[in-house]
Amino acid sequence: MAPRANWKGFLRLSLVTCPVALYPATSESEKVSFNQLNRKTGHRIKYAKVDADTGEEVANEDIVKGYKVDTDTFIEVTKEELENVALESTRTIEIDEFVDRNEIDPRYLIRPYYLVPDGKVGHDAFAVIRETIRELNKVAIGRVVLTNREHIIALEPMDKGLMGTLLRYPYEVRSVDEYFDEIQDVKVTKDMLDLARHIVNQKAGHFEPDKFEDQYETALIDLINQKRAGKPIAAKARPRGENVVDLMDALRKSIGAAEPAKDSNTAKKPRKVASGQKEMLMPIAGKKPAKEAAAKKPTAKPQRKSA
Repeated sequence: MAPRANWKGFLRLSLVTCPVALYPATSESEKVSFNQLNRKTGHRIKYAKVDADTGEEVANEDIVKGYKVDTDTFIEVTKEELENVALESTRTIEIDEFVDRNEIDPRYLIRPYYLVPDGKVGHDAFAVIRETIRELNKVAIGRVVLTNREHIIALEPMDKGLMGTLLRYPYEVRSVDEYFDEIQDVKVTKDMLDLARHIVNQKAGHFEPDKFEDQYETALIDLINQKRAGKPIAAKARPRGENVVDLMDALRKSIGAAEPAKDSNTAKKPRKVASGQKEMLMPIAGKKPAKEAAAKKPTAKPQRKSA
């Protein structure tokens, strides 16, 4: 089932308007997640909203937002007052300008969304706006309100739709000065650059996301599978970094380490990324493979659910 739209409204370029819906382009629902449990009972932990002074639980209808002025002073703001902060971008993405893609600093990028026509009407107007942006080879900049906050959004064509990327405001981006000022000015010799360039050329490739594997996610799933099977968990040695004594020597050794395997058939291939957590957990939830079923059953006692 398709995810719910995060926002519905109108996309407008001057007098050209069409109804649109905004959907999240990414998801983390397939990642392993944990609940907090009471170690003694194995029960889930429940969180309650309590008054900081009285310690009594407060009902949701009695909770309001407050802006902290000082230690003991807050300015209360009601939901109705927030809704009265009328912004046109609450219901309309107005395209304000067009810019070159390479002018957008990567630090300003937050998260991507898919923008599609909402309903059966407005597809013509949507196509006009999309193809205009495509023809100009530009990125359209507009504004949209999500979770009671106005965001800058960059729109660019993607297949039959538009991809919208939320952008940060300048005050949200930290200056490099406070981080980079302490970096020493080091003169890099031509020999070092030549060796480093050779290493880079050996590792040159193409951006293929399908080859990426979330190794931590895989390790978490392996851990859960082992615990459910009652297997002992052994601590693994952590990788240790080595101090570089001779940089030129390290570069020369790196070239040897980066040499491709002579026999392509024996070269280690990257693990294929699984389509999601649920599929990876299927072996422990469903029927065991034939070979495993024929093996002797483990004698370990079943583990508590809270493990």
